[in-house]
Amino acid sequence: MPELLNEQIKGQVKEALGQMQHPVQVLFFGSKENCDYCADTRQLAEEVCTLSDQLGLSVYDIQADAALATQYHVDKTPCLVIAAKDGETISDFGIRIAGIPGGYDFSAFIQILLLVANRDSGLSEQTRQALKSLKAPVDLQVFVTPT
Repeated sequence: MPELLNEQIKGQVKEALGQMQHPVQVLFFGSKENCDYCADTRQLAEEVCTLSDQLGLSVYDIQADAALATQYHVDKTPCLVIAAKDGETISDFGIRIAGIPGGYDFSAFIQILLLVANRDSGLSEQTRQALKSLKAPVDLQVFVTPT
C-alpha cells in the first residue's frame, strides 16, 4: 500500500513532534467488518507514530477486544484513543478521534498529540477553575463533515 504522507509532510510532522515532552500512546480500534476507513486510519496512525520515539501505537479490534473497547468507551470504528503514557501506565484523558483524521483534521490530530505529550491543555486559569466547579460529567463531541 502506498504511503499516505509524503516526505515533505513527514518532515513537518517530525519537526512539530520534536516538541513532545512526554510519551503518548495511541490506541487504534478498528473492525474487519463494515469499516470503510479502518485500514487507512490504521496506516495513518502507524506512519505518524514512526515519526517520534515518544509515540507508541497499540492496535485493537472492537469485537475481539470488546472489554478493552468498553473500558475506553469506544463504540465506533475507526477510533483513535490518545492517551498519556508514563512507563507502563496509560492515562486516559478521554480524547477520541472517530473516523480518519484526514484533511483539516490531520493538523488537529497532531495538535492533540502535542497537548497530551506536554500534559497541558492550554486553558486559562479562569477556565480551569470554572471546570473544577462542574458537578456532573460533561460529554463534549465535535463533529466534522468532510467536504
